[in-house]
Amino acid sequence: MKSTKRRDALKTMAVGGSLALLTPGILVSCSQKSEKTASEGDTPPIKKSKVGVALVGLGYYSTDLLAPALQLTENCYLAGIVTGTPSKASAWKEKYGIPDKNIYNYENFDRIKENPDIDAIYVVLPPSMHEEYVIRAANAGKHVWCEKPMAVTAQECQNMIDACKKNGVQLTIGYRLHHEPNTQEYRGIINEGKLGKVKSLKCAAGYRENRTDHWKQKKEMGGGVIYDMGVYSIQGARCGTGMEPIAVVSAKTISTRPDIYQDGLADVVEATLEFPGGVMAEIKTSFAENTNFLTVECEQGILAMEPFSAYAGVKGTSPLGEINHPYEVPMQQAMQMDNDAKSILENKPVLVPGEEGLRDIRIVEAILKSAETGNRVPL
Repeated sequence: MKSTKRRDALKTMAVGGSLALLTPGILVSCSQKSEKTASEGDTPPIKKSKVGVALVGLGYYSTDLLAPALQLTENCYLAGIVTGTPSKASAWKEKYGIPDKNIYNYENFDRIKENPDIDAIYVVLPPSMHEEYVIRAANAGKHVWCEKPMAVTAQECQNMIDACKKNGVQLTIGYRLHHEPNTQEYRGIINEGKLGKVKSLKCAAGYRENRTDHWKQKKEMGGGVIYDMGVYSIQGARCGTGMEPIAVVSAKTISTRPDIYQDGLADVVEATLEFPGGVMAEIKTSFAENTNFLTVECEQGILAMEPFSAYAGVKGTSPLGEINHPYEVPMQQAMQMDNDAKSILENKPVLVPGEEGLRDIRIVEAILKSAETGNRVPL
């Protein structure tokens, strides 16, 4: 991306980002309620102009999206990596000019505490590994960015929050859409009641997952669609209503490919969530089909986003007009990391604290319980 084009894109994205920073109810949670979180202002700002970031786990997301995005950021830069694969370490060292002293493996990871070049550690590992490495990063005195889903259980999420609070470091979850301008616009419409009260909602997020030996197909690693794409549907329901659910009314887990999704794993999950005032949200998530939409029926018309959670092309309509601020991949990730780095530099609350990820995993657990028992599960 040429420098002028990059600046224009950043300028466009910054409009949405600054809007969210001025709207606390949007900033902290999908609901309108603002609350103090464990990661607010617990540590003094670092005395640097940019935050040095180390990526932990060099799979697809780090390689194809986060590393390129870090080349576009203004408040942070790629300072180090953590990988268990020597060949990846060599390739990244050559491509990004990472010094040997900033390259770690999983055995010597804790020595990162001694490295002043690294200020934030971005954990991009299978969900089952998030708790361990977030806590280790916090114990090393580094700010922590953790990819979604936050963890496999709500207790793991709470342990991560507690560790970051204890060590006085910020914890933020990689919900890129909270930094995305079209998402921020539709949330503003809902939260400010511009279309009246929400009456009902439908939301689906999915794609055809053709891999057969990935962590997404392994229960012990946090696999199954409800943890990965399911979080998007849950976020769509929460952000689309501007409220927090009070119960999972019903849920169904389906394995359309039992030879791949075994041991209770599902590649399709459907659920009905109940929100205050009797508002119902029907959500679906899938590894079996391509689907991505959010439809919110309000008193004064329908707000529709399609796609609502893609890496680019997020757009929609409402009676108020079109919702469409265009940008290119990987600008969502660049804006996300720039905002999170700015929170560190200025010692200000993060846009997506650990408590936000915890809320979603509690809902995931309730959905799985409802599917297993056939009962309504209060939240």
